[in-house]
Amino acid sequence: MPGAGSAAGRSAGPDPGYALEPGGDPAAPAPLGVPRTSTGDADVDARLQRLADADHLATDGHVEVYEDVHRGLRDALTALDTRPGPPVPVPPYRHRS
Repeated sequence: MPGAGSAAGRSAGPDPGYALEPGGDPAAPAPLGVPRTSTGDADVDARLQRLADADHLATDGHVEVYEDVHRGLRDALTALDTRPGPPVPVPPYRHRS
């Protein structure tokens, strides 16, 4: 069928899968509805939950939230490298005479 799948074959207009609420502003902040699954680490979970703050901000406010979350997650990963591991076993003393 000629024009199928091309720009000429599609009608211009809003995406049929997108429904704007009556009186809604398409540029207004809106929650993305992305689920956040618990990781089991309270610090990491708190950082991921902070991403929800971006749902209520205009797009230009997202960068601050994303950078804050990124910094916190990076710090959490860095902390894993600085935690002391289990003690190294000391070999038994062998007395030779």
